[in-house]
Amino acid sequence: MTFSSAAFLFLYLPVVFILYQITPTLRAKNILLAAVSVFFYAFGEPVYVLLLLLSVTLNYILARMLGGKHRKAVLTAAIILNVLMLGIFKYAGFAAEIVNLIPGVQLPVPHIVLPIGISFYTFQILSYVIDVYRGDTQVQKNYWDLLFYISFFPQLIAGPIVKYHDIDEQIRERSVTAEKCAAGICRFTAGLAKKMLLSNTCGWIADAAFGASDPGTALAWLGAFAYCLQIYHDFSGYSDMAIGLGAMFGFDIPENFRYPYASGSIKEFWRRWHISLSTWFKEYIYIPLGGSRVGTGKMYRNKLIVFFTTGLWHGASWNFIFWGLWHGAFSILEEFVKPHKRKWLAILWRPLTLFVILFGFVLFRAETLADTGVYLRAMFSLSAGSAPVMLARCLSGYNIAVLILAAILSLPVVPALRRMLGEKLSAIAAYAGCAVLFIASVVSLASSTFNPFIYFRF
Repeated sequence: MTFSSAAFLFLYLPVVFILYQITPTLRAKNILLAAVSVFFYAFGEPVYVLLLLLSVTLNYILARMLGGKHRKAVLTAAIILNVLMLGIFKYAGFAAEIVNLIPGVQLPVPHIVLPIGISFYTFQILSYVIDVYRGDTQVQKNYWDLLFYISFFPQLIAGPIVKYHDIDEQIRERSVTAEKCAAGICRFTAGLAKKMLLSNTCGWIADAAFGASDPGTALAWLGAFAYCLQIYHDFSGYSDMAIGLGAMFGFDIPENFRYPYASGSIKEFWRRWHISLSTWFKEYIYIPLGGSRVGTGKMYRNKLIVFFTTGLWHGASWNFIFWGLWHGAFSILEEFVKPHKRKWLAILWRPLTLFVILFGFVLFRAETLADTGVYLRAMFSLSAGSAPVMLARCLSGYNIAVLILAAILSLPVVPALRRMLGEKLSAIAAYAGCAVLFIASVVSLASSTFNPFIYFRF
C-alpha cells in the first residue's frame, strides 16, 4: 500500500484519521498510531514486519541497558546488531559476489528479498540508541512509544529519517489545529501531484532512454535530464506527503528537500538534498571521525568515507558506490579550489555543479557500470542512435510541457510566488490549487499502472 494508491487515499487514511480524532487521550492516540502503522507495514511486508518488531524490541532492551554498567560494550553490541541485520538483508549477495572474484573461490550467492524501508528504520533506531548513549536524549521506557517512533507510517518506508530528540516532545505533547491539518492536507496533495503528474511522466521518458540499446545522443541527454527531474519530484513528493501526513496528526516532521537543483556547489547540494540522510551521516560518522577539525588530509579522508558510505547505503551495487565517490571527489575539489572565494569561479561553478549532479544520476540510474559506460558514450558520441521513433514519442507536446513544468517547479518558484501574493492571497490560491491537483492526481491514478516510489528500493 503506497500513499499514491486508492486503498490508502480512500480507505486507510480516512479510517485512521477518524479513529485518531475520536480517540480520547494522547496515550491512546499513540497506541492507535503504533498499531495502524504496524498494520500499514504488514500490508506490504506480512513476513518482514516480524523483523521490524524484532529490531524495535532488541533496541528497546539495549537502550535500557545503556543506563547500567558496560555502556560502551552495550552500544557496540547495538551498532553491530543493527549493521549486521542491515548487512545480511541488503549486502550479503553483493559481498558474496565480491569474494567470488578471488581465484578459486566460489561461494553461493544468496538472493534475499530486501525488506521495504529497512535502511530508513535501521538508521532511525541507530540514531536513537547513539543519542541515548551520548546523553542527548532520555531513554524511552514505554515500549509502545518507541514502537510508535520507529514505525510511524508517514515516514517509515522512505523517510525522512527523524531523530528521536527531534520528536520526543511531540510524542508526549501535541495538538492538531484546523489550520495545521489543512496545511498538512495541502502539503500531502502537493506531494501526490509531484508523484502522479510530474515524476511518473518524467520516469516514462527516462525508462525509454535507459532501456534503449542504442539511444543516440539526443535521447540519452533527454533521458538523463528526465531522470534528474523524476527522482527529485518522486522523492521530494514522498517527503512532502510524509510531512503533510505528520501535520494532520499533530507532528512537525523536518524538511527533507530545499530545492537542491538551485545549488551553486556540491556542498550546498547535500545541504538541500535528502537532508535527513546527509545530516545523519554528518552527526554520526563525519563529526565522530573528526570532521573538518583535523588536518586537511584527514578531512579529505573523512569526506570520502562519508560519501562512500552514502553510496553504499543506497544499495549493494558498484554504481551506487561510485556515485557516492563521484560526489565525494567533487566535494574535495571544492575544498581545494574554494569557488565561493572568487566571484567569476562561483558563477562557473553553478553550471558545473548541475553537470556533476546529472552525470552522477546516470550512474545512479544505470543497472551496471557497463551500462553506465554505454549510456555515457551515447551522450557524447553525437550519434542518431537506433530509436528515432522512441525519441519522437518522448518529445510529444504533453511530455515537453511536463518536463518544462517539472524543471520550473524544481526551483524555488513557489516560495517566490507566495511572497509576491502575500499571506491571504497565497493561502486562497494554495487551497484552490490543492483541490485541482487532488482531482487531477486521482484521475491520473485511475488511468495509470502501479508505479512505486523510487526510494522504496532502498
